[in-house]
Amino acid sequence: MKETLKPGLEHELRFVVPPSKTVPALYPESADFQAMPAVFATGFLVGFLEWACLLVVKPHLDWPAEQTVGTHVDVSHEAATPPGLVVTARAKLVGVDGRKLRFEVEADDGIDLIARGTHERVVILRERFDAKVAEKAAAGSDPGRGGV
Repeated sequence: MKETLKPGLEHELRFVVPPSKTVPALYPESADFQAMPAVFATGFLVGFLEWACLLVVKPHLDWPAEQTVGTHVDVSHEAATPPGLVVTARAKLVGVDGRKLRFEVEADDGIDLIARGTHERVVILRERFDAKVAEKAAAGSDPGRGGV
């Protein structure tokens, strides 16, 4: 992490909502999701807010060796957004505690405020993170573990 990674950093990100980011597209395997309205899905909205947070801090990391992963989300989804509208996310870094980063986030669709809340991320060393994930994957595929 660079010394420039400090509270107060901000980023704004815009995105046109395509049909592929609506509720039915979130889990195409689910007939229940297929029956739901074709509006910007909360799951994709959270990912969009995470993207804005990532862009806040990326210039202040030793990218790509250092990256961030999400660890906590506390966001309201307050209004529906149909495909074709431009959503704007705003993310502000409000806390740095070692590797733990805290953000205030919000988004609008040009008509309504659609989301607001907080998000936390942790700075990782990508090589070390990947090694731990590989260990977990190997352990999870071990037939002696008694898995499902």
